[in-house]
Amino acid sequence: MSQVETLQARALAGVPHGFLGRRGGASTGVVAGLNVGLGSADDPALIAENRRRAVEAVLPAARLVTVFQVHSADAVTVIEPFDDALRPRADALVTDRPGLALGILTADCAPVLLADREAGVVAAAHAGWKGAIGGVTDSTIAAMETLGARRERIAAAIGPCIARASYEVDAGFFRRFAEEDPANERFFTEGSREDHWQFDLEAYVAHRLAEAGVRTIEMLGQDTYAQPDRFYSFRRATHRGEADYGRQISIIGLG
Repeated sequence: MSQVETLQARALAGVPHGFLGRRGGASTGVVAGLNVGLGSADDPALIAENRRRAVEAVLPAARLVTVFQVHSADAVTVIEPFDDALRPRADALVTDRPGLALGILTADCAPVLLADREAGVVAAAHAGWKGAIGGVTDSTIAAMETLGARRERIAAAIGPCIARASYEVDAGFFRRFAEEDPANERFFTEGSREDHWQFDLEAYVAHRLAEAGVRTIEMLGQDTYAQPDRFYSFRRATHRGEADYGRQISIIGLG
């Protein structure tokens, strides 16, 4: 059995966390590897085993908690674990309780892990373009503050996501961001086709964190689309005409 690959951020040193890819999993076929996506067509028993391995690699004996992700800006505060079948519809989780492994699933969207070590508050957010422009990181920070965190003490890390070189968008997408704030145009470069642009999701998410007052922000700079042996990618699976796609997980907790 190959080893689960766990990427960590220097910004979160000392806080149990990890950005996991597809290596070290039990799944086979088109979703081969550490697929944790309950919404995929994978064998539920293999998904459960992959989720177990993921937690074991980051925070052994913790209880994994995930949400039903809907590309919203909603953050939920987790006081106690809930059953997978009862997952709330949201895109970020926040807790100050030890023994919980907060998990966010991605397949090109940006996973964001956050911690205020002094307050003992951690969070995980799913920032696709809809959630990012909608303010999911703002909601996450606000929820952390209700548990005693202070935004100037929060450290944040942005994990593997689709990079600008791999993320071509159309003119309508570009206009949506430019109309929200003309300064957003700096996150786009002209694409190879007319009226198409390359969007830097990772840099935009980092900008939103900085604008919210987060002073310590780390970008891992890993492109999910361009590394098929390491990461799942919805866009890559779509371009290849594959029938399904896997999801990787990013986890943070309090020991």
